[in-house]
Amino acid sequence: MNGESNILFRKPHLEDGAQIHSLVKACKNLDLNSAYSYLLLCKHFNDTCVVAEEKGEIIAFLSGYIPPSSQSVFFVWQIAVDERMRNKGLAKSLLVEALKRESCINCRFIETTITLANYASMRLFRSFAAHLNASIEETICFSEKHFGSEHHDEEYLFQIGPFDRGRVNYL
Repeated sequence: MNGESNILFRKPHLEDGAQIHSLVKACKNLDLNSAYSYLLLCKHFNDTCVVAEEKGEIIAFLSGYIPPSSQSVFFVWQIAVDERMRNKGLAKSLLVEALKRESCINCRFIETTITLANYASMRLFRSFAAHLNASIEETICFSEKHFGSEHHDEEYLFQIGPFDRGRVNYL
């Protein structure tokens, strides 16, 4: 990460759930899930989720998982970065940290969904694909109709890959 050496990247713990929920809530462009959801991520998916901590405070969080039917895909659910820490490469560092883990050793593709209003995420994943020297496809994944009566913008599926795992180590 750009000039930030005192940031600790680690697996989330159950005790982090409330702080993660608060962080995501402060990120207005992200869908806020229940506190229970973040507790489950910390308990059951901590091998594929990452927190960035500075002086005991969680300043960023990546939630992701490997879909049971596709062991070569790392699906990124959310990336939340504290407003004070944005534009410093922290989101990219979270992605690298997750992909370097043993749990993602077989992953050669990254997938995520993004609304058209989330410019920062689109820039991040397009840039990450370029750094990996991997192709990227963007298609509609969930239309507004899929969300039923809940008003929600279309979610576009960003598929990156295949990528060479060796390139992850140089990011």
